[in-house]
Amino acid sequence: MLLDLLQSTVAGLGRSLAFLWPNDPALRAPLAICLGAIPGALSRYYLTLFFSRWLGVGFPFGTFFINLTGALVMGFFVTLTLERSLTSPDLRFLIAVGFLGSYTTFSTYALDTSALWQTGHQGLAFFYWLGSAALGFVSLELGRFLARFLGRSL
Repeated sequence: MLLDLLQSTVAGLGRSLAFLWPNDPALRAPLAICLGAIPGALSRYYLTLFFSRWLGVGFPFGTFFINLTGALVMGFFVTLTLERSLTSPDLRFLIAVGFLGSYTTFSTYALDTSALWQTGHQGLAFFYWLGSAALGFVSLELGRFLARFLGRSL
C-alpha cells in the first residue's frame, strides 16, 4: 500500500513536471537540475548546522549522516524509478542529479561503484571505491599545500 502511494506520487510529479517544462530537452534537464540543487544544498547546510549544534564539532556527524542518507535515497530512488519505469527523465534529473547531487556527491559515488560492481567490473569498482576516498584525501592535501605555497609567494 505504501509502495503504491509512493509510485503514484512519483508518477504524478513526473507528469506535472513534464507539463510545466519547456518542450526543448536541452532546457528541461538543466532547469530540473537547478531546481533540485537548491533544496539539496540548503538541506545539506541546515542538517550540518543541526548536527553541529546537537552533537558538537568533534566529529563530522552532519556530513556522515548526509552521506549515508544520500546513498540510501539514491539507491531507493534509482531502483524504484528505473527498474519500474515510474517517472520522467525530468524528475530523475531533479532528484538524482539536482537534489542528491548538491545534497551529497557521496550518493553518486556509491551509485557509480555499484554500477561498476553490477556490470561485472569488480576490480574497477574496488579501485574506484577505495581510490576515490584515498586519492580524494591526497588531492585535498595537495590543494592545501599549493594554496599555502602560493600564498607565501604573493
